[in-house]
Amino acid sequence: MKITPLFVALLLGASTSTLVISGCAGTSTRESTGEYIDNTALTARVKAAFASDEVVKARDVSVESFRGTVQLSGFVETSGQKERAESIAKSIQGVQAVKNNIIVKAQ
Repeated sequence: MKITPLFVALLLGASTSTLVISGCAGTSTRESTGEYIDNTALTARVKAAFASDEVVKARDVSVESFRGTVQLSGFVETSGQKERAESIAKSIQGVQAVKNNIIVKAQ
């Protein structure tokens, strides 16, 4: 078989398109490009709700999202702040579950 420039170009094109397609696909532990955008927007909505709340100190709580599940972490002064953060996160459209890993500081 003679290798022509056209054959090489087609082969490279097929390889490149496979990389691009697989680079955008999600797996069970890695988000796709679309999921990344959705997760980022969800995280931003939760953080914005914390920032406008008088009970939750937004700087003390970290928020991460993955496929509709929001994980909260950080340290707060009272159990009321922890409960309020979870309540706010659950109320945000698109949140399917909340993992509340916030720790209440010992007083």
